[in-house]
Amino acid sequence: GCSMCLGMNPDPRAPGERSAPTSNRNFEGRQGRGGRTHLVSPEVAAATAVLGHLAAPADLTDRTV
Repeated sequence: GCSMCLGMNPDPRAPGERSAPTSNRNFEGRQGRGGRTHLVSPEVAAATAVLGHLAAPADLTDRTV
């Protein structure tokens, strides 16, 4: 839905919950009051998804892919 884009659905980020979208803009409260948004590149988003935490592509090794 639209919660990740502009927080219109009933499932925005909870206070303290983090997200790593690849969108090109953000402002405080955009994805939910108190949520933490880290704008990232597609490469960082992929590494983050694979490792389950904010990560850089360099954090991936042959063992994790």
